[in-house]
This record gives sequence, C-alpha cells and structure tokens, in this order.
Amino acid sequence: MAYIPRLKQEYKDRVIAALKEEFGYKNVMQVPKLEKIVLSRGVGAAVSDKKLIDYAVEELTKITGQKAVSTISKKDVATFKLRKGMPIGAKVTLRGERMYEFLDRLITSALPRVRDFGGIKATGFDGRGNYNLGVTEQIIFPEIDIDKVNKISGLDITFVTSAKTDKEAKSLLAELGLPFKKN
Repeated sequence: MAYIPRLKQEYKDRVIAALKEEFGYKNVMQVPKLEKIVLSRGVGAAVSDKKLIDYAVEELTKITGQKAVSTISKKDVATFKLRKGMPIGAKVTLRGERMYEFLDRLITSALPRVRDFGGIKATGFDGRGNYNLGVTEQIIFPEIDIDKVNKISGLDITFVTSAKTDKEAKSLLAELGLPFKKN
C-alpha cells in the first residue's frame, strides 16, 4: 500500500465531514481543499552579495525537501541599486504529498518553537480564501542547524485554498490544525 501523509488522511476522514456539516455542502466536490503552499523569501542584501541567494535557496530546500528557485527582479529600481534580471529572493511551491508533510511539520514542530507563541493571527486572509503567514526566524524549523546560519531572517508562507470566502478558508485551515488566536 502507498504511503499517505497523516494530514491528507485526516482531511479525507474527518475534515470533509466537518466542513460539509458546518457550511451545508451537498456535494463532496464543493468542500474547499488546500491546493498549494508557497514559501518565499526576499533577500534585499543580495544586490551587493550574490552568495546570499544561494544560502536562501539552500535553506528553503532543506525546510521543504523540494528544490527552491531564485526569483529575479522584474524592473530597475535606482534607489535600491537594483537592475532588471538580478536575483532578489527565493521561493518554493509545494503540492500534493509534500504539501501535507510540510504542513504537518509546521504545525507539530516548527510553530511550537516560536518564542512566546500564542497562536497565529487570523488577519492574514486576502478576501479570496488564501492565507498569508509571516515567520520572523527561519531557525524555528528543525531542519535548519543554528550553527550554520549566517543571518537570521524570516520567510512568508502562503496557503492557497479552493475556498470562495475567508470564513470557509479559516474553517478549513483550523480543521487541518493551524492554531489561530482566539479573539
């Protein structure tokens, strides 16, 4: 039998039924699902030091288990000494099994390591059912060795769902285990 990530199995077994009951969906296909998770990181200092992009790509690759790519600037910005086509960040898009595995690691081991953690803010929704979460330190991930980190920096995590509204998306992510703050 093929391996199925814990959260994917939980989504099929429990989350679909809970969301059908909460929102009154008639069909299983109406239930929102997590489509992808995108991790991105801007490296502003990369304008002067190109090695920083390689470090960012390497760290995102370690965190996700999937090869990250560097992002390039789309236009010239003279005030930042930025030229079109220069590498300025790194990103990785997770789908399928790896997405559920990363979400499981984020909820069970990374978020509890945040200093003074009281839950994540529920204000990161964009109005179309997607959620953005900013992490201030990459060292909360167990895959990152703190002794090998040259500079502590944050990253953005975007959860893209098939939900139509923020309320549906929040219910989906809360059912999957994201610890939202209580108002």
